[in-house]
Amino acid sequence: MLVYDDYNGRVAESGEKLGTSEAASFRVFGNNFSAENITFQNSAGLAGQAPAMWVYGDKARFVNCRFLGFRDTLYTYGYGSRQFYKNCYIEGTTDFILGAATAWFEDCTLYCKPKGTCITAASTPDSIGFGYVFQRCKVVGDAPEDSYFLGRPWKPAAKTVFLNCELSSIIKAKGWDHWGKEDNKQEAFFAEYKSKGPGASPKARTTWSRQLNADQAAFYNYETALRGWNPLAEEAMAPSLSTTKP
Repeated sequence: MLVYDDYNGRVAESGEKLGTSEAASFRVFGNNFSAENITFQNSAGLAGQAPAMWVYGDKARFVNCRFLGFRDTLYTYGYGSRQFYKNCYIEGTTDFILGAATAWFEDCTLYCKPKGTCITAASTPDSIGFGYVFQRCKVVGDAPEDSYFLGRPWKPAAKTVFLNCELSSIIKAKGWDHWGKEDNKQEAFFAEYKSKGPGASPKARTTWSRQLNADQAAFYNYETALRGWNPLAEEAMAPSLSTTKP
């Protein structure tokens, strides 16, 4: 386990206050980073925005990892960078997955903790066609029923899609939030395909979100979303960091 307790607003030894990025417990700057069976945690609790992981580099790959925190747990910072998360556990409160990267989440568990409002806050650049893609993920947690949105647009061109995911009753029937800006309803792309579970309410979703058909959902694959990068190819499998247990 890799753990630290910095948070946004904490005064560093230099006398300056930390920003959200500087407060991350672990930061990845280089390309082609890979980790398996590692737990990354920020133990600051509810003190402020406190990422457990901050990723800038391209082609970052995480398998069987855990990301523990509260607000802003996983900061996929890199502007249009490609990131891949498989069989990972990610927990938090408000916006606990956020950033500008194209990030693919496969067979992951998203755990919603009490006192939160929204799982994702994508800030996808308008020049990038894909933001967050969740494939066969589970949304669970101990937050109250009907308390969480799937996502909201941190930046107007935010893109987030849930495919074949199981949603608990924690998810609000409306599904998505526009962050109080009417223009976001036209510019953001929020969609689902075959959501299931008590939190799946396609008929009650916001009118500006989308329910994809089979042909549209098929467009979401490694080749298109990750721009030709296959994170499960042999050359991508050797981890840079690994332990026997997460």
